[in-house]
Amino acid sequence: MTSSSPATPAPSGGPKSSGPLRRLTARERGEAHRVASSLELFFDLCFVVAVAQAGVQLVHAVAAGHAGQGILNYAMVFFAIWWAWMNFSWFASAYDNDDVLYRVVTLVQIAGVLVLAAGVSRASTQHDFLLVLVGYVIMRLAMVWQWLRVARSAPGAERTMALRYACGVLLCQIGWLGLVVLPKPARPWVFLVMVVAELCVPLYAERAQNTSWHPHHIAERYGLFTIIVLGETIAAATVAVKSAADEHNALGELLPIAAGGLLIVFSAWWIYFVVPIHGHLRSSRRAFVWGYGHYLVFASAAAIGAGLEVAVEQAVGKAHVSTLSASAAVTLPTALYLLTVWALHARHFKAGLVQQLVLPVTALLVICCTFLGDWAVLAAGLVSAASVAAGVILTARGAGRERAERATAAAAG
Repeated sequence: MTSSSPATPAPSGGPKSSGPLRRLTARERGEAHRVASSLELFFDLCFVVAVAQAGVQLVHAVAAGHAGQGILNYAMVFFAIWWAWMNFSWFASAYDNDDVLYRVVTLVQIAGVLVLAAGVSRASTQHDFLLVLVGYVIMRLAMVWQWLRVARSAPGAERTMALRYACGVLLCQIGWLGLVVLPKPARPWVFLVMVVAELCVPLYAERAQNTSWHPHHIAERYGLFTIIVLGETIAAATVAVKSAADEHNALGELLPIAAGGLLIVFSAWWIYFVVPIHGHLRSSRRAFVWGYGHYLVFASAAAIGAGLEVAVEQAVGKAHVSTLSASAAVTLPTALYLLTVWALHARHFKAGLVQQLVLPVTALLVICCTFLGDWAVLAAGLVSAASVAAGVILTARGAGRERAERATAAAAG
């Protein structure tokens, strides 16, 4: 995946062997009936464990009144989770041969994310990133191995690309050691530098040649991970409401939050999946922006769940924050999600200014709901649901006008 557009590799392996070990060669970009494999679904499910841990630590930090530090730690940990997931997903779209060695290396990557998840708490509370770093390195070294397998089988420019990926990823792991060996004040700067370095690896590697990722498969993979993250948001909010109701018997305070939270999550699902985004992913430049932009989509979707937990804890007096802060913990990530999905998805399929403005205006209104006190979350949910209804009505009217215009043109002809 890159912003340039050199030719993608042709399948280089010929007929695939049916043995337990096969050459790791490029798959066809136009391959029919390409869908996510059971291994990829398992991979996503295990990654959500790490997402859940990051969300839990964000809840603790915001509820304790340390929102700034909590958001910073969340952004750092979530980047490691998202970047490892994204690199695997694009690699698998181009090179998944499903042999024994590919499966084993993928399971090693899953083990790495579980190690990372185990270290999230220490990273957030003690600024000890050792376990997070170990898990991340396990995942990334496994990816280096996969690229070396590609290099062994690939000719010419494709081999150069694979070696660039392997070397770039390996060098970045050395840079990440700064999170462990350097003083705490320097670590945010190390993080920023290494984020830039990691993001530049695909740009550099694919100057030689693009990988043959599959547009429909990639769109499905991102969609599935969005569903899983939204599901984790619902699960986290449900547990919070249940615990608060059992301990404090405060259903009157909790029901508006629960109802608003459900409306937000339902609307988030609808807005994301209402457009066939795979049709937009026709160039590497578009895919580059779209794929990288999903860091904000995934992070904000998971943060909505954390915000709902904070709102529940504040409603029953367990969180040491104001109602305004608790409301903002829900409305701000919701607004960010709406704006990001509009920028990456919706705007490419909207006709006319009115349709284009629906989601940006909705995001602004959701932010305004922050100041409605105890009713902020419910109001944000109602606004989100209203935007879905408005989108459906405007789309239906547009389709009706198009049909009428075609009928008129046919009659005139």
